[in-house]
Amino acid sequence: MTAKPAPTIRVQRDDFDAAAESRGLTAGRKDIGAIVSFVGLCRDEAGTLSALELEHYPGMAEAEMMRIGRLAIERFSLLGLTAIHRFGRIEAGEQIVLVIAAAPHRQAAFDGANFVMDFLKTSAPFWKKEHSQDGSSGDWVAAKDADDTARDRWSR
Repeated sequence: MTAKPAPTIRVQRDDFDAAAESRGLTAGRKDIGAIVSFVGLCRDEAGTLSALELEHYPGMAEAEMMRIGRLAIERFSLLGLTAIHRFGRIEAGEQIVLVIAAAPHRQAAFDGANFVMDFLKTSAPFWKKEHSQDGSSGDWVAAKDADDTARDRWSR
C-alpha cells in the first residue's frame, strides 16, 4: 500500500508564485492526471476597499490547515496538495490564498480544492479587517452563513 502524501502547508506574510508552486507539486510526476489551482485575491469592493488586514493564530492556523489538507487527501485520493495563506496587510488586487490539488482525475482535483477552501473559510483561525479607500478601518469581518452552508454540503 502506498503512503498518502503529506500536504504542503504554509502561512506567510510574503506573496507566493502560484505557477512555481504548481511546478513544484508536479515535478517529476507522471501519475498526476489533473491539477486544480485556486487563487483568492483581495477585491476592492467596487472601489471602496483599499486593503484587508489578515491575522491568524500562529501554530493553530497551520495545524488546522494540515488537518484539513489530510482530510482532503484521504477523502479525494489526492496525490498532492499545497495550501498557502497569507497574513498581514494585503492590498486590493493582491493574492491572499492558494490551494492546489493534484489527483489522477479532474473531478477529484476539483472536489479536493473546493473542499479545502470551504473548510479554510470556516475552520482555520484567520480574521480579516477591512481598510477603506478613505483611510478608515472597519470592524473585523464577521463569518458568513453562506460559508457555513458551503462547508456543510461536504457532510451530506
